[in-house]
Amino acid sequence: MSVEAVVFDIGNVLIEWQPERHYDATIGEARRRDMFARVDLHEINDRVDRGAPFRQTIEEAAERYPDFESEILMWYHEWIHMAQPEIPHSVRILRALRAKGVPVFALSNFGIESFEFAETKYPFLTEFDRRYISGHMGCVKPHALIYEMVEADCGIAAQGLLFADDRQENIDAAANRGWQTHLFTGPDGLADRLVKEGLLSAEQAR
Repeated sequence: MSVEAVVFDIGNVLIEWQPERHYDATIGEARRRDMFARVDLHEINDRVDRGAPFRQTIEEAAERYPDFESEILMWYHEWIHMAQPEIPHSVRILRALRAKGVPVFALSNFGIESFEFAETKYPFLTEFDRRYISGHMGCVKPHALIYEMVEADCGIAAQGLLFADDRQENIDAAANRGWQTHLFTGPDGLADRLVKEGLLSAEQAR
C-alpha cells in the first residue's frame, strides 16, 4: 500500500536527546554513572511523558534521593541542554515532505510542559499536520493503544502510515499493527527510504 502520511518520532530523529551526555559534561562521567545506577531517571521521565507535571515530578524525585538532589533538579532546570541540538537534515526532510503535500505527523513520548518549552526553541515542532504527544494522550510508546489512537484520529489505515523511530521496540509495536516502518539510524537512511517510496526525489531528500 502506498504511503499516505509520514510519522516522525522527535527524540533522536529530529532533536538529539542525550541526557547522559549533558551530565557527563557537567558533573563528570563517574558521578553520572553512580547516579543513574541508583536513580532510575528515565523511569521518572516516563511519568512525565505519560502526563505527570514536569517540575513537581522532578522535585519529588530530588527529595527522595537527597544525595543527588542538585543533579536530579538539573533534569528540569537544564532539560533543554539535554534535548539538543536539532538534526538539520531530518528537519529539511520534514519540510520537503510538507512542500510536496505529504502529510507529516509527530508521534513522540514527550511531557506536556517540556514539549511546550521545546516549541519555543525548535519552531519546526509547530509545522506538523498532526501532533501526537504522549503527555496529552496519557499513553506512551510502545503500548499498542497509542498507535490505535493515532489511527482513530487521523483516519488513515495502518498500512498507509510510514513511521520513523530510533527505538526498535517502538518500531515493532507499530509494525504489529500493520504500519510501514523505518528504524532511524540517521537522516541519510530516512532520506533513502523516502526516495525509494517515491515521496521525495533524491535532490529533495538531500
